[in-house]
Amino acid sequence: MYEYAVAWEWMAFAVRWLHVITAIAWIGSSFYFIALDLGLRQREGLPQGAHGEEWQVHGGGFYHIQKYLVAPAEMPEHLTWFKWESYSTWLSGAAMLAIVYWAGAELYLIDPAKADLSQWQAIAISAASLTIGWIVYDLLCKSGLGEKPTLLMVLLFILLVIMGWSYNQVFTGRAMMLHLGAFTATIMSANVFFIIMPNQRIVVADLKAGRKPDPKYGKIAKLRSTHNNYLTLPVIFLMLSNHYPLAFATQYNWVIAALVFLMGVTIRHYFNTRHARAGDPTWTWLATALLFLAIIWLSSLAPDNREIGSQQGKAPANHFAAAETFPEVVELVQGRCSMCHAEIPGWDGLILPPKGVLLEDEGQIAQRARQIYLQAGRSTAMPPPGAAQYGVTLSAEERKLLVNWYQSALSGS
Repeated sequence: MYEYAVAWEWMAFAVRWLHVITAIAWIGSSFYFIALDLGLRQREGLPQGAHGEEWQVHGGGFYHIQKYLVAPAEMPEHLTWFKWESYSTWLSGAAMLAIVYWAGAELYLIDPAKADLSQWQAIAISAASLTIGWIVYDLLCKSGLGEKPTLLMVLLFILLVIMGWSYNQVFTGRAMMLHLGAFTATIMSANVFFIIMPNQRIVVADLKAGRKPDPKYGKIAKLRSTHNNYLTLPVIFLMLSNHYPLAFATQYNWVIAALVFLMGVTIRHYFNTRHARAGDPTWTWLATALLFLAIIWLSSLAPDNREIGSQQGKAPANHFAAAETFPEVVELVQGRCSMCHAEIPGWDGLILPPKGVLLEDEGQIAQRARQIYLQAGRSTAMPPPGAAQYGVTLSAEERKLLVNWYQSALSGS
């Protein structure tokens, strides 16, 4: 049993590593081609059908790149396709979803306070929901809205906000963020698999058959590629959010996710505008900063919808151990947290304490004061929502005790 648990843990690590590697490859190529496309220059003397060209220097050599909006006059002997970066990222992400959130549904996916779901019901909702976004989005793109890209992006944003709110009604905050990222990534990868690649194959087939390709296929693919470009940064945030409880374990987590999508738009708009040599929209940095400040403010609201106040900084462990309420904190943490955060965890399925955090004695609790404050005081990340069915939970008053303990220690340091 122990060997199985160790092997499973390493498999999860390997799949996560693979997901990061493939995501880097996909995102890198996406960013490169968007920048290349926007930076193309027109000049006299370009080959017939060429839209523009660009000279680049890298790795000690020069590259001369030309783009054809439809296709060149003849099919080139060698053609490089960019597709496996997308497919590998989605497949490895799906595998990681299954390993972490489906196999660990009781701990990471299900929140009994939100919905009374069995493990298989939660997994079914998780899997089925990922297809909804693509179906709705694809129908919107194929409607007359395809000719109104700005309105289409607004409707896509509304769809993402609705899904974020919906996920938060049934899953843990951690799972809500992760699933919204997977929901968006599914749209992006489906764009490649169902639209961009088939359209490119049609153009290639026409060239091989001596037919003139229809320019509509390239136009449709370009629209989907642009959407992917604007969705990339929010997806990265959502995939990293499970490490930051102030993002996922607060009552406004779905609003935070919505604001992150807007930040992705402002950031990409700046770089896309610069790459296109269409100006220097520095206002986007102010907009991004204001959105981020709004996120910080939302995360600071207490779970009972009252603002407690925030102090930042670090203090030596002895300051936290010397606080007046420390004995109450120790009793609370040992009663609610040490069943998992122990040398030998008491929770079924855990062979090691999560993140290697031990909370069995006063010294360990004082050393981990900041993590306790963030994970269980300022947010509701800990204890995991699934632990409530075993009577392991924290009330609003108990969370406030942890917050006041941490802040009083800082103010007295």
